[in-house]
Amino acid sequence: MWNVAVEALPGAAVLQSPAPESALADCVTVLGHSLPTDLSALLRKTNGIEDEYGDGLVWSAEAIATENQRLREDSDLATLSMPFDPLLFFADAGNGDLFALLSTIDRPDVFVWDHENDSRTWVAPNLATYLDWRLTGRIEL
Repeated sequence: MWNVAVEALPGAAVLQSPAPESALADCVTVLGHSLPTDLSALLRKTNGIEDEYGDGLVWSAEAIATENQRLREDSDLATLSMPFDPLLFFADAGNGDLFALLSTIDRPDVFVWDHENDSRTWVAPNLATYLDWRLTGRIEL
């Protein structure tokens, strides 16, 4: 599925090499739960996608682990925000906002977390649509 979806991406998407299985395993260990099926499959195709400006449309497995761990362990954010455990951040908007999948619920929807007001808003029905809409400007930041 992801071979076709990635090749059909509009705009100037820059794909990285596939994620090594060891990086995916390390990510799961750090997070303490498995990756959503679509994200795991995408990372096996490309360990990150950037747009033409270098913004991370999808982070690498290593960045997903690092950023989620940092956000979940940040004591200052914990006093200002709702818990981040239900979210699995996988990309940034370039303005401080972050895109997330649900971490433990088997539902493919993509949400954006607004870093200024802690809102979590639905932006796409799944990861493939998120990529398409992000690259075509349908998701406005």
